[in-house]
Amino acid sequence: DPEQRLADERKLALGCWYLTGATASGKSAVSMALADKIDAEIISLDSMAIYRGMDIGTAKPAAEFQAAVPHHLIDLLDPIESFSVSQYRAAALTNIREIRTRSKQVLFVGGTALYLKALLRGLFDGPSADWKFREQIEMELAACDALELHRRLQSVDPVAAHKLHQNDRRRIIRALEVYHQSGIPISHWQMEFEKATAPDHCRVFTLRHPRSVLHQRIEQRVQEMFDRGLIAEVAGLLSKWKELGHTASQAVGYREVIAHLAGELPRDETVEKVLTRTRRFARHQETWFRGLTECRILDLVGPYDPEAIAEQLYELGN
Repeated sequence: DPEQRLADERKLALGCWYLTGATASGKSAVSMALADKIDAEIISLDSMAIYRGMDIGTAKPAAEFQAAVPHHLIDLLDPIESFSVSQYRAAALTNIREIRTRSKQVLFVGGTALYLKALLRGLFDGPSADWKFREQIEMELAACDALELHRRLQSVDPVAAHKLHQNDRRRIIRALEVYHQSGIPISHWQMEFEKATAPDHCRVFTLRHPRSVLHQRIEQRVQEMFDRGLIAEVAGLLSKWKELGHTASQAVGYREVIAHLAGELPRDETVEKVLTRTRRFARHQETWFRGLTECRILDLVGPYDPEAIAEQLYELGN
């Protein structure tokens, strides 16, 4: 039963701890203190940390952190490969089950909001394509107009029909296909994935600094990345792979350094562009987290103290 499977997977994911926040908000140090308090293993919630060799620009947890607490879903792929949200979710659920067999808590740490939403609310892939059914529909379309196809969708899924224009043949056929294969309207599936859990019924915590403080932290982070050898890291990756895959090459910092190495940007301008784009990315992340009502936002005031923050999160989660 697909609905029961979704419910079981959501229950599994909602039983975990989550530590999120914008880039440079200090998640890694807090996560180590929190993992120690709750006896947890950490699963990365970062769409770029999955790539081998992309270490400096993704601010992967330090080697000593990874040695002290087991980390999962880091360094899975070469940077020429792609990795979908559904693949991430499947891998994460497998890791949750494995970690639980060791009687450990699970702590997700990272800032990829789409991964977080997929875990908390599920992800609708739908049944695989039924090419025979599609061919049959295409044949029928030759004998009738698009309006007739839209009327057919209206009869089995009026909500989807209301959303789709009568000329949007591809999506109409897909909606009919989903109903044909599962007996459940696609609109029902899609609404299922918008159901939120009350924040006090889950442990999803978002670190938030005042904007001026976050900008200072981002500036420090970006400068450290270049000081540690981000340009050399990207040059090494390009030397090995010739070019990075679409996802990896769009990562903040990597895209700008690739342009610099191609002679399109001087170094100073490259650093400035990375800084600007990182600030923009942080604003985008914060917008996402505000929109996920499961998130409990922890506003950080005063000196950054990972141990004290972890203690506060521990008390909130128990």
